[in-house]
Parts: sequence; C-alpha cells; structure tokens
Amino acid sequence: MIDDAPPLLAVRGKRDVLALPLVAIVGSRNASAAGMKFAERLARDLGAAGLGIVSGLARGIDAAAHRASAATGTVAVLAGGHDRVYPAEHEELLGSLLSEGAAVSEMPLGWEPRAHDFPRRNRLISGLSAGVVIVEAAKRSGSLITARLAGEQGREVFAVPGSPLDPRAEGTNGLLKQGATLVTEAADVIAALEPILGHGADFLAQEPAHDSAGPLGTEPGDDERSRIIDLLGPAPVAIDDLVRLSHTSPAIVRTILLELEIAGKLERHGGGLVSLV
Repeated sequence: MIDDAPPLLAVRGKRDVLALPLVAIVGSRNASAAGMKFAERLARDLGAAGLGIVSGLARGIDAAAHRASAATGTVAVLAGGHDRVYPAEHEELLGSLLSEGAAVSEMPLGWEPRAHDFPRRNRLISGLSAGVVIVEAAKRSGSLITARLAGEQGREVFAVPGSPLDPRAEGTNGLLKQGATLVTEAADVIAALEPILGHGADFLAQEPAHDSAGPLGTEPGDDERSRIIDLLGPAPVAIDDLVRLSHTSPAIVRTILLELEIAGKLERHGGGLVSLV
C-alpha cells in the first residue's frame, strides 16, 4: 500500500494481529514520565477498542506503547534482522509481545541495524498503520520523519500537545501548527479513523480481509465512480477525505483513482493528495 513497499516481510509471533486496524504510537526516546504515562494510557484504550498498536521498539514512548498493548496486540517493527534486536535490552520486551502480537522486519537474519536503517523502518511503521500518533518529539526527532512519511502515504497524522517550555514537545506542537489532529484521549483517534475504516472497531477488524486483494481486487460500480469523480477537482484533496466523504471503502477509492491515473486524468501530490488534471 506504499510506493516503496518491501518485496518481503519476515513476521514472528501472532500474524493475526496484522489483520487488525493498526495505529502507530511513536515518540521521544528520552521521554518524560508524563509522556510515557500518556502513551501507555492511549495504547491501552485503543487496544481495548479493538485497534492494534504499532511502534518501533525504541526506548521511551515506543516501549511504553508496546507494554501497554501487549495483551491486546502490538506490532514491533525492527530496524535490523529478527536476531539483531535494537536496543539489545528490549529483547525480553519483544519476547513478551509475541504471544498476542508480532515482530516485523524487512531485513535478513544477521542484519545489524545502522543509522540509515531507522528511517527505512519508520516508513513501515506508518505504512502498516491507518494513522500515526506522535506523543513527544523534539525539533529534530526521528518521530517527525515518521510523521512526514505518514503524510506522504496518505495516513492520518495525530499529535499530542505539550508545554512550549519542554523541548520534547517542540516537534509535536509544530505538527499541530501544520494541521495534525490534536489528541488528548483515545476517542480523538477513533473519531478520526472510524469514517475512513468503518463504523466501530468490530467492523474495522474485518476491513483488511475485505481489502486483501489490493486495489485491483475490487470492481467499483458506476455510482461509486461518479461519486468519487464529483468530489475531485483541480484542487488537491486527501485520499482519506475521499473515502470519508464518498462513504466508500478504501479499496474502491484506490481502484477508481488508479483507473483515473491510467487514463491520464489524475495527478498525485505529496502528502497523499490527488487532483484531476
């Protein structure tokens, strides 16, 4: 579902968790106590609502989100191979997640993660997810890379506000100024994602199975084509908005957009935006 999707993913643990609607929670490695407490509460509440939690197994916010969602299902995306967990002290944490969750890596066994592997990992965190929540992020945080990739992939971007005096909130406050959805509780995330993925967590959990064949696996009807085309114009619009406003499934919308693109009538822009040519 992303432009540079890996040809192969190695999955360890309970694969069924990947069929859940997934939300990423990421943030500062040097997180505050308040930030980690909020990440835990958010992950626990989203898990209780039927959503799986995705993160990068890093220290701080990532680890807090994984721990809080271990019982309901969490996905740890690794920068290295499955036998080269980073940081090493989280190997035990990872093992505790696998009974109800999963670990995912595109790297071969034995691959030691290097600096440039982490941004690659981040695109998978956002790619697996319907939305990405940034809890804490400094001005040059790697979590902001995840937020940027999420925007480019057409995912929802959420940010938790913080004190202007805390440098760990500088990045998240900046995202809010740029239009990210403000999050103070799980209901904020659920309200934004339900119109896109379905009505209620039980329905959301069935969406990936319906959509497993990808964009070419679903044939849209003429009325659905008309609704999508009527919503499009010369001004760029988010794909997620097309899904919400047309009351059509993501698979149908992607199929119609692909048809328009092949016909030379659609232009794609950064941030998951499209417009008619």
